[in-house]
Amino acid sequence: MWPWEHLAVGYLCYSLSVRALGRTAPRAWPVVAVALGTQFPDLVDKPLAWTFGVLPSGHSLAHSLFAALPAAALAVTLAWALGRPRVGAAFAFGYLSHLPGDVFYPVLVGGVPNYDFLFWPVVPASASETSVGFAEMVRTLFARYVSELAGGEVSAYVAVELGLLASVVLLWVADGAPPFGSLWSWLRRRGRPTETEASP
Repeated sequence: MWPWEHLAVGYLCYSLSVRALGRTAPRAWPVVAVALGTQFPDLVDKPLAWTFGVLPSGHSLAHSLFAALPAAALAVTLAWALGRPRVGAAFAFGYLSHLPGDVFYPVLVGGVPNYDFLFWPVVPASASETSVGFAEMVRTLFARYVSELAGGEVSAYVAVELGLLASVVLLWVADGAPPFGSLWSWLRRRGRPTETEASP
């Protein structure tokens, strides 16, 4: 999945979960943590595989349940100790939402679910992606993505993606556009003159 797709899926699931628990909308810092969590596995695995050749695949260490579950638990524990339990839970939520996205993404483009990377290193990963260079790999994958879209080969995928992105944008706006809504409110309060300044 592309970064914006992981972000969209993670935010959609997180916002709906928060609302289901009786809160009105997600808060600013947990939303930042969700966003970071949705990207975290790729931020770890892809540079280490594509640029440095340390990992055999861009879906290996941080995508494996053997690393993801302890890392998510550690994030929750540290955030709890720092008095920010919602932030830690949001990061863990975003992180763990990334994995099923990668499992089922092949289905949208005509393939079958891929579970193998969840069990790395017990299940070996393909080494075909290593040491090609991060920028070069992104260029290659994006060119393939654009070619598939232009060729109309993944029309169901396009429909799902457009529907997902539109739904998430509408939900995000309804939530108050966190964290930007909170930042804008803070800036407006800072720019408002005090009673002393306002008096003649």
